[in-house]
Amino acid sequence: MPNSSCSVQTSHPVPGIEAVTLANAWVKVTVLANKGADIFELAHIPSGVDVMWKSPLGLRAPTQGWFASDSQTAWLEMYEGGWQELFPNGGDACQYKGVELNFHGESSTLPWSYEIVKDSSDEVVVDFTVQLFRSPLRCTRRMSLRAGDQHLRLQETMTNLAGEPIDFMWGHHPAYGAPFLSGDTRIYTNAQTIWADRLHNAPHGVLLPGAKAHWPHGEAPAGRTVDMSRVPGEGEPRNTLAYLIDFDGPPWYALVNHKLGVGVGLAWSAEIFRYLWFWQEMYGSSGFPFYKRTYTMALEPWSSIPGQGLVNVMNSTQSHLTLAAGASLSAALTVALFTANTAVTRIGLDGAVELEP
Repeated sequence: MPNSSCSVQTSHPVPGIEAVTLANAWVKVTVLANKGADIFELAHIPSGVDVMWKSPLGLRAPTQGWFASDSQTAWLEMYEGGWQELFPNGGDACQYKGVELNFHGESSTLPWSYEIVKDSSDEVVVDFTVQLFRSPLRCTRRMSLRAGDQHLRLQETMTNLAGEPIDFMWGHHPAYGAPFLSGDTRIYTNAQTIWADRLHNAPHGVLLPGAKAHWPHGEAPAGRTVDMSRVPGEGEPRNTLAYLIDFDGPPWYALVNHKLGVGVGLAWSAEIFRYLWFWQEMYGSSGFPFYKRTYTMALEPWSSIPGQGLVNVMNSTQSHLTLAAGASLSAALTVALFTANTAVTRIGLDGAVELEP
């Protein structure tokens, strides 16, 4: 068995990017502190498999380049893959309280400060913090990894610094990629319903817009169904946006590549992240930014649906969150990396992974 002690290190993977890496014998996670505190690497150490997708655009510092004037293009041209924390907006830009909330929210475009709180062989703990400029919100994220654990814990708190209530969306955007993502990968979750986005009607979209169905069999046009738990191989173009809802107990999901024998799973605070966005971009979109060269999918715990911006949510589902003046809201997420060749029946917030016998 390899050395099971923990470590935390800092580095500069490219000029202008400061990274913090937490690791033990099972898990390695690299966070781009001054690039939205994005999780760029999430690796299962025994197999050497990094489950995160990496964009062909590569990684560059936010200070490098001339950026587009519209926030969606600007966000996408800086999208290196990996896992973003998104708030106070998700999806389309919108006008709220006299200012534009940019595409996918301000938090992922700002540098976060960090403090190494604990650095021992038994446990490493790092706090990341950002205060937004357009919205009076501050987020703190504590990431902790213990020796011997096959899971990483995230403890987060959002605080309203204003003297008035503030509405917002809050989500996590982990995008998975090859070689972990393949036709050998399957999705497991305790969600019971898949709800196709009603406005998403793109080429290579397999679901009937707006249709609800019992997971994993999504409703397709012409009365057909499609097994959405099966990840399409690289020869099957797919462009999907949907939402998983109606969780049977505390929410969780897992992806397992049965050929590699590697799995990744998430569990999260049910009262905050009530929905799971289901996004697949698999050689399905022509033109900027994907140019039919991208093979990825994301399963994203979110506070709110649909994915077309805060104001749209407030005017439709009313699933946004609101913080009173000076109030705070906390949430927890746990991500586990594990060896598996069978179905997953549960992922717990404590990091427990239960497999089918």
